[in-house]
Amino acid sequence: MPHVEIKCFEGRTDKQKTECAERITQVIAETLGCKTSSVSVAIKDIPEKDWKTEVWDKNIAPDEKYLYKRPGYSCDGEM
Repeated sequence: MPHVEIKCFEGRTDKQKTECAERITQVIAETLGCKTSSVSVAIKDIPEKDWKTEVWDKNIAPDEKYLYKRPGYSCDGEM
């Protein structure tokens, strides 16, 4: 507990992903009151051309009621 999965466009380095995961782990542990050893973070690269079908349609739109931070874009138009 808890597990976070981040999906983003390709192009980030392993160093960037590691730093992101470490910082997110700290915030989650402090905010939710758990040990950092209890937190897991996955970061998946998604090609931009596949974003709508692989992320928007499968994760964002169907889980809208669970989003505490909604994206400032729509896949109906430009991202």
